[in-house]
Amino acid sequence: MIPALLDAQMIAIGGIRLEFILFGLTLLGVAVFHNKTFWVALSGLAVILASKLLFDPGFHLAEHFLGARPLIEQLADKELREGEWPVLLNLLGLLLGFAVLSKTFEESGVPNVLPKWLPDDWRGPFVLLVFVFVLSSFLDNIAAALIGGTIALVVFQRKVHIGYIAAIVAASNAGGSGSVVGDTTTTMMWIEGVSPWNVLHAYVAATVALLFFAWFASRQQDRWQPIQKDPIGDARVDWGRILVVVLILVGAIAGNVLLDMPGAGVWGGIVVGALLRRPPLHVLRSSILGTTFLLSLVTCASLMPVDELPAASWVTALGLGVLSAVFDNIPLTKLCLEQGGYDWGMLAYTVGFGGSMIWCGSSAGVAICNTFPECRNVWAWLRGGWHVAAAYVLGFFALLFALGWRPEALS
Repeated sequence: MIPALLDAQMIAIGGIRLEFILFGLTLLGVAVFHNKTFWVALSGLAVILASKLLFDPGFHLAEHFLGARPLIEQLADKELREGEWPVLLNLLGLLLGFAVLSKTFEESGVPNVLPKWLPDDWRGPFVLLVFVFVLSSFLDNIAAALIGGTIALVVFQRKVHIGYIAAIVAASNAGGSGSVVGDTTTTMMWIEGVSPWNVLHAYVAATVALLFFAWFASRQQDRWQPIQKDPIGDARVDWGRILVVVLILVGAIAGNVLLDMPGAGVWGGIVVGALLRRPPLHVLRSSILGTTFLLSLVTCASLMPVDELPAASWVTALGLGVLSAVFDNIPLTKLCLEQGGYDWGMLAYTVGFGGSMIWCGSSAGVAICNTFPECRNVWAWLRGGWHVAAAYVLGFFALLFALGWRPEALS
């Protein structure tokens, strides 16, 4: 358990604050009642909010979500942003926007022609995971996971093993861990003064992890449903839709750099792309429940009174990676940056890749479950994707033994 500064007026049981207990019960409910995850998360959020309002005299609802400064000032200057609204609004835009991107990519015809280029045996799914890994190094990991999932849906004839879906999520999270533009947590580090070179060595761990889980997941998928050997039907590429996909991705990058809001850039790209092709907005209906689920869990995590972490060390970094599977990695990374003294590449790997171990541990996992709803089962994910958890440990110690613990001060 992470040490916290306890408010004497807040209910605590056995030294553990009530919010932590309620959040733990919510996560347990998600794991047990996997067919009712939406309602479990929403109910958990309502109960935690009620406990904060009733028992925590230091909690201010409006300030927590909107900040103390007027919203007009915060919108005018991104450096003044406070509260949780930027994170929640950005996640909303990204998850729904990338659902549109994923469907647009599927309708472009590219997944239908890919069997012509991918190897016919287990190496085909292996190459696809490597592609997702590379794609995520310069794109948002949600986009990389959804593109990979869309391709898998087609080339495996809509029969994708849950272990392989977990591997797609893991590849997207691992690929973004060593790049300051590949993941929200590494972008946060960059903004706070961490050099891009000081997170690059995360790829030592990420590459080792990729080779391990990709080997097992690819053979798992090949036994479950081999890859389509030939192009599907009279497969042709719709280059207009490919251009729309590019516009959305460019919008995400531009929104991140200029506004620190890639979600806004994604929807800017969708609006411009509508001039070329009609956007498949009907996919939003199937995405809204998964999006609301993730926003509920992120909001629950933001309400936890985590004020300090154990001393920076490789042991702490390893534990934070495991914790990020159930606890949003954005506030964890923020606390680490305030504390300082971390090996930023090692931390980028642990908090970036760690969430892959459970389907709801990362936004990429939640997003891909909108396409594969059968994955909303913690136990099935752990059983099928056991190689992801094993790869996390293997990659971590490969990095530790190769380069050691190399803490860096913020510039």
